[in-house]
Amino acid sequence: MTESRSLVLQSLNFESPSRLPRHLWLLPWAEKRYPDYVRKIRQLYPDDIVQAPAIYKEPLNLTGGKYQSGVYVDEWGCQFVNMEDGLMGIVHEPLIQDWSDLDTFRTPDAALNIDSDAINRFCRSTDKFVYAGSIVRPLERFQFIRTMEQSMTDILFEEPGFLELLHRMHVHFCKEVEVWAQTDVDAIFLMDDWGTQHAMMLSPEVFRKYFKPMYRDYCEIARRYNKFVFMHSDGNIADIIPELIEVGVHALNSQLFCMDINRLSNEVAGKITFWGEIDRQNILPNGSELEISEAVALIYSKLYRNGGVIAQCEFGPGANPENILRVFECWNHLRKGKG
Repeated sequence: MTESRSLVLQSLNFESPSRLPRHLWLLPWAEKRYPDYVRKIRQLYPDDIVQAPAIYKEPLNLTGGKYQSGVYVDEWGCQFVNMEDGLMGIVHEPLIQDWSDLDTFRTPDAALNIDSDAINRFCRSTDKFVYAGSIVRPLERFQFIRTMEQSMTDILFEEPGFLELLHRMHVHFCKEVEVWAQTDVDAIFLMDDWGTQHAMMLSPEVFRKYFKPMYRDYCEIARRYNKFVFMHSDGNIADIIPELIEVGVHALNSQLFCMDINRLSNEVAGKITFWGEIDRQNILPNGSELEISEAVALIYSKLYRNGGVIAQCEFGPGANPENILRVFECWNHLRKGKG
């Protein structure tokens, strides 16, 4: 087994890796503005985790570029207005304006027609731990289809059309997890932002009633094929992390500095792997060298349990490139049993 993949597996299984596995989340924004720093970080601190390319037997029906200014239309038909190159925009107009639009709504079957042979060749070509190139995101997809504002009202009133849309999306995502789980990737990838800066965006009760059963199904499919489950969710989501562990999420990328790290240490450290991150709202843009060092040391001291931590941060809008480099320098100095 290669070193990179072995390090990640040891971290996921709390088996005392010789160093923490690394993963830089790099947005096109950073590549356009700081290419020299990107090259330096990749050279000095190469990733141990990569995302598989999403390769399809037939091209998806897309318009524009996901990270290009202008209008981007994805495979579902959702229209994103991008204000700046390098960043993904937001949806202003609902794809389904009225529940009668469900009569003509179709989930994107083309996204299920992946080129498994090409994806498997990629997995064999790398020594890294590989997670799926698809993003399974029931809450966010619902918001993309109905807009953020309307989706909140839909959940409040629980109209039949809302339940029908959730059901159709879930059936599609179960199929998507299934086709990716049959490839040689190491993990399935889920992504839904559940938190605001200080609390859950929607109540834990809403999570439990509608979305937790969905995640459980995705995790059960992954488990049948011996795949790990990695998930991203922004904001303060401390209230639902134990339940994400319960349904089968193995690694979680979240905004740790929006939450009480002592609470996470007491309640869930050693039960899930923290896939980063470092505070990208304050520390990465404006932090001193000392603050960067202290942030890394805090995560290590509170959340590391003979594993369970991946050295990750996001190089995105506003980040100071020197601070991104400093993050990985600090992680690199940490070894098993050393703070």
